[in-house]
Amino acid sequence: MPLAIFIPAMIKRIIEISSPARLSLKNQQMIVEREGFETTTVPIEDIGILISDHPQTSHTQGLLSACCENNVSVIISNKKHIPSAVLLPLDGNSLHSKTIAEQIQITEPTRKRLWQAIIQAKIREQAKVLHQAIGDSSPLPQFALRVKSGDPENLEAQASRIYWQKLFGPNFRRNPDGADINILLNYGYAVMRAAVARAIVSTGLHPSLGLHHHNQYNSFCLADDLMEPLRPAVDMKVYELCKTLTGEPELTPDTKRILLEILNKDCVINNTRLPIMVALHRYAASIRKAICGEDKKLVPELLYRGVEIPEL
Repeated sequence: MPLAIFIPAMIKRIIEISSPARLSLKNQQMIVEREGFETTTVPIEDIGILISDHPQTSHTQGLLSACCENNVSVIISNKKHIPSAVLLPLDGNSLHSKTIAEQIQITEPTRKRLWQAIIQAKIREQAKVLHQAIGDSSPLPQFALRVKSGDPENLEAQASRIYWQKLFGPNFRRNPDGADINILLNYGYAVMRAAVARAIVSTGLHPSLGLHHHNQYNSFCLADDLMEPLRPAVDMKVYELCKTLTGEPELTPDTKRILLEILNKDCVINNTRLPIMVALHRYAASIRKAICGEDKKLVPELLYRGVEIPEL
């Protein structure tokens, strides 16, 4: 069984520990010890996301503290191998308190206009997925044009119903607790959510203070908001993965490795092509500028995959 999955993403790595191991810290290096295997070391500063996916993995306090100091998202998976908890630093930015105070005071018009931009981007990305997968994106491009401030017509839900049936068939139902295709989607979304939360904290924003999602039991409302345009990237990867599988979709070391590769894929932000893992920080920073009143146009730098759809 492999020790980990290493995916280079412009300096930062995604590391998954999928077998029993002891993780500790020495000289700012993560030390990975496994019985019967040679000890492995990884510089803390090179890690972006650390996924602990085995119940017999132990972590020292020193390692976890160093991860927080270096803005490493530490993800703990449950017995189904789905990420169930994320450890993030409390102080991810030198102006953390000031930024959170402004985040709390965001006006309703600003909140609604940001949500409009996010949903328009999500539906456009869903249209790109359908065009690439089945060659037919209608009527989603038109839906994206109709989204108003705050999405009062709930075009997000209307587009999603059409999208899921076209992508995975009329019998598919998106279910966060479901199996088969849903379990692959859940894993991809959970990792993406952790990466978005990491980017949010680095800007000084708090991931629990959402634009649209509001739940007193959800510590990642803003992360759930900002990842909406990124979900289709996971959907496309799952669609491509399912076409290669001979049996029922399930989480294996190979399928998880393929899903983790999503964060290393290129996207376009402000006409610049960057890996998603890197571009997330620019995306979150543009949201912070809009929330804090530094961007009067309220047009965040949203992420787009490099797939074009025909002109309307």
